[in-house]
Amino acid sequence: MVIKIAPSILSADFSRLGEEVEMLDKGGADYIHIDIMDGHYVPNLTFGPIVVKALRDRTQLPFDVHLMMTNPMDYIDDFVHAGSDIITVHAEVLPHLHRAIEQIKQKGVKAAVSLNPSTPLSVLDYVLEDLDMVLLMTVNPGYGGQQFIPAMMNKIRKLRSKADSMNLNLDIQVDGGISLDNIKEVSQAGANIFVAGSAVFNAQNPKEMINQMRKEASGS
Repeated sequence: MVIKIAPSILSADFSRLGEEVEMLDKGGADYIHIDIMDGHYVPNLTFGPIVVKALRDRTQLPFDVHLMMTNPMDYIDDFVHAGSDIITVHAEVLPHLHRAIEQIKQKGVKAAVSLNPSTPLSVLDYVLEDLDMVLLMTVNPGYGGQQFIPAMMNKIRKLRSKADSMNLNLDIQVDGGISLDNIKEVSQAGANIFVAGSAVFNAQNPKEMINQMRKEASGS
């Protein structure tokens, strides 16, 4: 699987988001990870479709939009029209998960499902073949700067093993506490797309940090 780095603008300077996105573009990022928080499903508020649309002209990088909200199906179309390339919804809030995946794919963008740390992989049993990506939260969602939960390493291994056994070309994304100290081990467990917020935006040289993380994850 191809290693990709997806810096999360949750850790960016909100007063200069456009410049921060351009910096990531020039800095070698693979995706721009955009956390959409509704203040209900998670205890934080971030961006809406208008902000995503305003950022769309600042980069050609894919927008990896993570809907941390209780009613994502009401907003999927809005975020597609705003310029999203990948839309991730949470299994925990969707009684009709397959329907949400279909809604995303019918709009011509990639569909992903996210699982919180305590959510079992079994919720994906009947939709895994329909997905382009699974996002495993490696912290409890809502805030940046948290520590990676060690128990998630085995969850990553199990998901990669299951995807391989089904011959699926499935991207496994991880989000939360990813740093130079653990990215190699997380990659070896089976993840190939890494969301990094604090590690990138708090670095003296974000471009160099993105390159170092990619090299570590690739084992090069």
